[in-house]
Amino acid sequence: METPLFRNLRFIVLPALSLQLLSACASYGVISNQPIADVGPSARYAINQAVHSSRSNEVIMVLAFSGGGTRAAALAYGVLEAMRDTSVNLDGQSQRLLDEIDVISSVSGGSFTAAYYGLHGDGIFTDFENNFLRSDVSGELMSGLLDPELWVSTGGRTEMAVDYYEEKVFRGATFADLQRREGPLLVINATDLGRGMRFSFLQDYFDLLCSDLSSYQVARAVAASSAVPLLFHPVVLKNHTGCNNARAQTEFEGVRPPATSSPQLSHVVDGLNSYAQKDQRQYIHLVDGGITDNLGLLAIYEMVEIAGGAKSFLDSIGGVPAPRIIMISVNASTTPQYDIELTNENPSVEDTINLVTDAQIHRTNVATMELMHNSIRRWSSELATTEQSVDSYFVEIDFNGIPEAERRRYFNQIPTNYSLTEAQVDDLIAAGRELLVSNTEFQRFIRDLGKDLQ
Repeated sequence: METPLFRNLRFIVLPALSLQLLSACASYGVISNQPIADVGPSARYAINQAVHSSRSNEVIMVLAFSGGGTRAAALAYGVLEAMRDTSVNLDGQSQRLLDEIDVISSVSGGSFTAAYYGLHGDGIFTDFENNFLRSDVSGELMSGLLDPELWVSTGGRTEMAVDYYEEKVFRGATFADLQRREGPLLVINATDLGRGMRFSFLQDYFDLLCSDLSSYQVARAVAASSAVPLLFHPVVLKNHTGCNNARAQTEFEGVRPPATSSPQLSHVVDGLNSYAQKDQRQYIHLVDGGITDNLGLLAIYEMVEIAGGAKSFLDSIGGVPAPRIIMISVNASTTPQYDIELTNENPSVEDTINLVTDAQIHRTNVATMELMHNSIRRWSSELATTEQSVDSYFVEIDFNGIPEAERRRYFNQIPTNYSLTEAQVDDLIAAGRELLVSNTEFQRFIRDLGKDLQ
């Protein structure tokens, strides 16, 4: 989502709401998640897929892509480019850093880049710019909103967006295709509107719904992750019944908060257990993941902590401690300048909503960053042994890392939408590369691996 929620109010929200008022038809979420099938472990796109033999055991690498429309997608793309061009020494040989990513957690705009990379690997550097970053996505979606067929459609605005993402970006790909790619585990995050909690598109979560993720469309998951309320209807999942005796215990089934759990984790656990209330929670309505975690970081924190800490988490997925843990947060949130500070005129409703949303999300982001800084240090201590120390690195990529005030102001004024200019896309990609390579924590990580950045 990244903020502001109503930055494009005049162009998208009002026409969409007007069309809804003019229409005599109610809209319903299309149900496309299938009941759970009798599939083996190899067909599960689940948390334990983060452990894969093709990646080095010398480092655990996690990326988090924030929301922020095309701005977020382009910044994350630039970071991936920099990782592609950075070689490190692992297992006695030179490796591209890009190939060592274990997990990418994403929300909203960042989910487009994450999902495309997960599906296409290096192919992202060939066609993602044309297929998405440089496309007039907002304009195309607006044209769809004005299509008379939508006025009588029962599927609503989100189905129109899903169809567009299917045709132009993801071309029918499912989570089974992600499974076959054997790349990093993607954790695409949305918000469960009914309980105000994060929902991740992993089989671990779909198990709670007695549903099979493998046949689910990636485009629909990304649409859920970026479905800003009022702009789009929720993506709806059916909470199926009848699988309790059909499968072994899942990662989250009957989960209980750790004895030292915080109220935040207790809330998460209560939400996970609520999916067992099949009569009360028949349908799960998913909207923009930025509402519950605009940075994509809390997904990682909650998974580890619910398992009982870093060691218990690795044990549960069959992983082994690595001597280094690095987490890279790619945060495309902005602090734009509003005219409210240049006049004593009362602010408009739009400016007021934007400023309130900005304040809420920035305060949440600051708290999340502090939580993750402390957690990654604690996790490394938990995993360390007398035989092996574990070093941790937390890399923050955001526009505050741009030293020039005028250039920093320029990036902070780039809007949150899905149609940017060619120059804005170019500048964001370049900024992603530069911010990673110049980051002092990232440079420390590279040096510790025995190689200097050129």
